[in-house]
Amino acid sequence: MFGKVLRSGVVAAACCTPAIAQQLPERDYRPPIASPAYAAGRGPSVCVDEAHHNFHTLDGRYWSFGELLRRDGYAVRPLRGAFTRASLAPCAIVVIANAQPSAAEWDDYPYPTPSAFAAAEIRATRRWVREGGSLWLIADHMPLAGAAAGLAAAFGVKFNDGFAMPGFDADPARRARIFQQPGLFRVDAGSLTRHAAVRGRDESESVAQVRSFTGQAFQAPAEAEPLLILPQGYVSLMPKKAWRFDADTARVPVAGWLQGAVMRVGKGRAAFFGEAAMFTTQVQGAERRPMGMNAPGAERNYQFTLNLAHWLSGLLDPATHSSKPPR
Repeated sequence: MFGKVLRSGVVAAACCTPAIAQQLPERDYRPPIASPAYAAGRGPSVCVDEAHHNFHTLDGRYWSFGELLRRDGYAVRPLRGAFTRASLAPCAIVVIANAQPSAAEWDDYPYPTPSAFAAAEIRATRRWVREGGSLWLIADHMPLAGAAAGLAAAFGVKFNDGFAMPGFDADPARRARIFQQPGLFRVDAGSLTRHAAVRGRDESESVAQVRSFTGQAFQAPAEAEPLLILPQGYVSLMPKKAWRFDADTARVPVAGWLQGAVMRVGKGRAAFFGEAAMFTTQVQGAERRPMGMNAPGAERNYQFTLNLAHWLSGLLDPATHSSKPPR
């Protein structure tokens, strides 16, 4: 995700385009689903978090995400209350996309970024997963990675509150060109692993390439199963304010770090991703540039999204999934 509008009137994007360049949902995207996983509305309950000032919601920028899963048979609904044992109980899968600590402008956030989740919510979520729930935690670049870092850490995952970029240059013009390079993960390059969530249920569901849109880099424990591995040359830029880069911006080499991984946790499962636009469709700017599943190079992102839902609901690798029935 390239960023949101700042109070200064410019978009927090690599080249500081006008405010009209903010991201808007693209609602006409309808890719083919040859074999829906479930009868309409009869699949597992997918609860999408809308209780934590989320940048992506079902009636907004995650419209296409929700519609895609509904067309695959899942029962998709918003989750608008704090995370507790009771609020999580009806959900088979909980999706958290870019939770934020408040509705404040990113420029007004303190550094480091505060958690979007209370300690009790983190404990409740961890317990719910261990008892058989499936968590899909998506947190983009700074400050969104920092806002979800506490929840990720409960599973041994270390979110980096920075910007994963294919390189860096002190010169602003050259830096802008680097930032515009698409983030591509490919099986033939080894950056997209041959996991069940990449292979799908059969050859028609296999994915050879996934595209992401900036995002963050993270590290995961040994028991995690990597999906998206950042290629050589990638760095994490770590400014004190989002999208405020200069020649002295701190940076960390992150080649070999992850932007996507899954793991089994007790009786449940969890997926962690460092970029959100890859799972939806958006347009940006007056020229309505596609950003997400509708963008060039992201033609199979929708199938990757479905495959991940299938893995989280136990359709893929079912032998090691909880025996807990769909809710």
